[in-house]
Amino acid sequence: MEAPPPNPPPLQPGDEVAFPVDAAGVGERIDAFLVRVLPGHSRSFLGRLFEKGTVRVDGVPVRAAHKLRGGTVVRLTVPDPPRTGPLAEEIPLTFLHVDDAIAVVDKPAGMVVHPAKGNWKGTLAGALKWHLEERPRPGHEAEEGAAVAATGLSTAGGPVRPGIVHRLDRDTSGVIVVARTEAAHHALARQFEHRVVEKTYLAITQGRPQLDRDEIDLPIGIHPYQRERMAVRRDHATSREAVTRYEVIERFHAAALVRVTPKTGRTHQIRVHLAAIGCPVLCDGLYSGRTVIEPTFLGLPPGPPLLARQALHASRLALVHPVSLVPMEFTAPLPDDLERMLAALRQA
Repeated sequence: MEAPPPNPPPLQPGDEVAFPVDAAGVGERIDAFLVRVLPGHSRSFLGRLFEKGTVRVDGVPVRAAHKLRGGTVVRLTVPDPPRTGPLAEEIPLTFLHVDDAIAVVDKPAGMVVHPAKGNWKGTLAGALKWHLEERPRPGHEAEEGAAVAATGLSTAGGPVRPGIVHRLDRDTSGVIVVARTEAAHHALARQFEHRVVEKTYLAITQGRPQLDRDEIDLPIGIHPYQRERMAVRRDHATSREAVTRYEVIERFHAAALVRVTPKTGRTHQIRVHLAAIGCPVLCDGLYSGRTVIEPTFLGLPPGPPLLARQALHASRLALVHPVSLVPMEFTAPLPDDLERMLAALRQA
């Protein structure tokens, strides 16, 4: 038996396609016709096209209920994504927990949390909208544990940050919690504000801390001349208190694996503080000066790069459930790229 033909690639902003009305389409509603001729696209995606007026029959914009006639041509143009919020994108996610109030995700490295200038696609927010607001299409199952519930995502953080209560840097992997209702959002935000949430990170440092454990208490503010960086700054208008505790788990020749517990939540806090003690996060382009770690950097034979992102992972998050008030703890295993880096360090 022949395999069914593969679905065409999904439409992208700016694409324009045309479909002559076939015999099966005569008398059919145009929205049903498009669902049939465009497999792989959700009804909500097609609904947005009608809302924008970009679906036309013989050049005239029509509504979703329009009945088709023979000999006509349906054309549609995919509009650019709105700059007020993320579009739902079918991106795989690893869910650690989902209920009607919160969702907890093991965010991969390289994923921006929410849209911003230059990063409108491929965000965690866009992926969450697909998994938690748009039901899977027939023949497509949601990720295990990612049951779609009617609550969707909180809008308390604004349209650009649906459900987002806190952030992880693009190249930091690990546990992140999002809110599905406004009440849950505000309750979680209070926990972060009052430092009830416990966050634990694992980092590989370039250089070895002098002490096995210590507390770094240094204020952090905007870097004096590099806008994308933060810096230790005392007595400056942008400076805020920042406290980070660390413990060395394993030492290598010129690196270390450390467990880090930030007591405050400043931008780039762990990265700035570890750099301040002379042990920046390995492969952190902003604070260590390296964006790729080659085997030769460790004295190993040449080969593929060992690491191409900062060696920082949010391994544990403990909080109180905003509805049940039950203490909960979530953990994410160390990703494969960091495990490979550790193996190379042990070999070196």
